[in-house]
Amino acid sequence: MAAFFNESYRGTPPWDVGHPQAEFVRLADEGEVWGRVLDAGCGTGENAILFAGLGMEVLGVDAAPLAIEKAKRKASEKGSRAAFVVGDALRLEELDRRFDTVTDSGLFHVFSDGERLRFAKSLRSALNGGGTYFMLCFSDREPAGWGGPRRVSKEEIIATFRDGWKVNWIREARFESLFHEAGGRAWLSSITRG
Repeated sequence: MAAFFNESYRGTPPWDVGHPQAEFVRLADEGEVWGRVLDAGCGTGENAILFAGLGMEVLGVDAAPLAIEKAKRKASEKGSRAAFVVGDALRLEELDRRFDTVTDSGLFHVFSDGERLRFAKSLRSALNGGGTYFMLCFSDREPAGWGGPRRVSKEEIIATFRDGWKVNWIREARFESLFHEAGGRAWLSSITRG
């Protein structure tokens, strides 16, 4: 799967909208994103650069080397202190670091059922106790067959984060993409590590 995503960054993939996702801008404005921040599946770094610009220590990780190359270039051009590394979100323990907040804009919905459970374990290794994971993924309310990624139900989110986590809320949201003029139907979740 990493090869597919890396190839996507030879051009502009439909999820790379050229600015931070509005849902994460709102969370940052509300003070929900704080402390040491990990942006898992950071792509070309728009959200990570936003958080770093607000004074947070931010690391973006993505399995696609071309995405990380673009993110580093953007950060340099904008004078951002956001850092970026190539890494596997299913092996976040390899970072050997802990974070207060982890953000995920469009990563969770690419995982298979088995990978979701591995991701929850990986995420646990990188998130401080009491830290919060904010996840934006395509909703099962998004019409099927439009060519986008797998759609996710609230029940699937709850099932993945049943043990050792607290699902604070799951609310309707919009996922900006080049496919959707008004954004695709999505879920925005707040999940705290127990």
